[in-house]
Amino acid sequence: MALLNFKKRDDSVKTVNPEVEAFLQGYSIEVMPRTAEKVEDFREILPEGTRVYIAHIEGTPIADMVATAKRLNAEGYKVMPHFPARIIKDAAMLENWIAMYQGEADVKQALLLAGGVAQPHGDFHCSMQLMETGLFDKAGFERLHVAGHPEGNRDIDPDGGDAAVMDALRWKQAFSERSDAKMALATQFAFDADPIIAWADRLAAEGIELPIHIGIAGPAKLQTLIKFAIACGVGPSLKVLQKRAMDVSKLLLPYEPNDVIAKLAAHKAANPDFNIEHVHFFPLGGIKTNAQWAIDNGGTAAVPAAQTQG
Repeated sequence: MALLNFKKRDDSVKTVNPEVEAFLQGYSIEVMPRTAEKVEDFREILPEGTRVYIAHIEGTPIADMVATAKRLNAEGYKVMPHFPARIIKDAAMLENWIAMYQGEADVKQALLLAGGVAQPHGDFHCSMQLMETGLFDKAGFERLHVAGHPEGNRDIDPDGGDAAVMDALRWKQAFSERSDAKMALATQFAFDADPIIAWADRLAAEGIELPIHIGIAGPAKLQTLIKFAIACGVGPSLKVLQKRAMDVSKLLLPYEPNDVIAKLAAHKAANPDFNIEHVHFFPLGGIKTNAQWAIDNGGTAAVPAAQTQG
C-alpha cells in the first residue's frame, strides 16, 4: 500500500494569458479549396461559428469555391469568400457568383478586394467598383469586408506613400454609412505590433471608423514566412523576421505569433476603445497547425466546436 498518494502534476495544462484569451475571441481564419480538402472535420479544430474566409486565387474554378463554402456552411461556420475584382469580368459574372454562393451555401458575407493579378480580366480593377454595382446590397449581404494595409501597398501607392490607400479608405468609410451591410477592414499580415498600433490610431484620428480585423500570420517555418512577406509587400515588420533569421538558436524553430499578439492584446486591454476588433489568421504553416496554436494559447476563445457540442 502506498504511504503517500501525491496527485500527479498535469503538465498538459497550460496557463493562458487572459488578455490574449480576450483578444482571440471571435477570431477568423483563411482557407483555400485545396487546403480545406486536407481537413477531415473543421469542427475538430475550429470554434463553433468561426468566420472562415475562402481565398480565391486566380485560376480556381468558381465551382470549387462554392463547394468549399457549402461544406463549411454545413459544418456550422460563417463563410466569407473572396471576391477579387480583377478576375471578375463583368457585373453579370459577379451576379452569377453571388447567386451560386447564396443558392448553394447560404453565403451572406464577402471580402471585396482588388485581387493579386496585374491586369484586370474585365471591367473591374478595385473593390470599390464591385460595391458600386449595388449587387451585394441587392442580394441582402449582411457583412462586407474590405482590405486594409498597415504597412502600405505599393500596388496602390507605387511611390511607397499612402495617399491613394487613405483616399480609398475614406471612400469605403463613406460607403459603409450608406450600406445596410456591416463593414470592417481585414488587413494584410504584419509581424510587429508597433506599426500596427500606429496605423490603427492614425485611421481613428482621420475619422475612419471601420473596425479592424488584424491580419496575423500563423505558425510557420521562418523561410516560408519570409517568402510570403516579400511576395505580399510586407514592409517595416519584415525586420522582425530578418532579425530572427540572424539568431542561430531560432533559425530552425517555427515562427509563432506570440509576441505580436501579446503586445496587441495588452494594448487592447489597456485601451478598450482601440479599433482592432478581431484577429484574422493567415495559416501559412497549415490550418491545423494554426488552429492548434490558437487552442494552446486562446483558452475559451479557441475551444473546437466538437468539444462544446457534447
